[in-house]
Amino acid sequence: MLGKVRVSNIKVYANHGCLKEETIIGSDYQVNVEVDADLKKASQTDELLETVDYVHINHIVKEEMSIPSKLLEHVAQRILNRIFSEIPIAKKVKVAVSKINPPIGGDVQEVTIILKSKR
Repeated sequence: MLGKVRVSNIKVYANHGCLKEETIIGSDYQVNVEVDADLKKASQTDELLETVDYVHINHIVKEEMSIPSKLLEHVAQRILNRIFSEIPIAKKVKVAVSKINPPIGGDVQEVTIILKSKR
């Protein structure tokens, strides 16, 4: 039974960017993660070990977002890698990382990169 576990709108303050000021001052970010996995056992056993633990996902996101990178793509790939490494039942993962109010010389609410991968 394929299912999805979504963790939406994880808000973090981090220091990513190509501009020196971005890595010094930092910015607000929002991360969304979606994991496809076989949730049949969890639906029958009621055991946390049989599912995708959203607390674990939140932990991975916060840890990876705390490591400065120039590109959001790099951060998203690290999050993908950790999820596949640490959550064996994950079949497909989608990670969206948004920089809120990016310093790009205009009135832009956010910029978002989305990476998807499957096992």
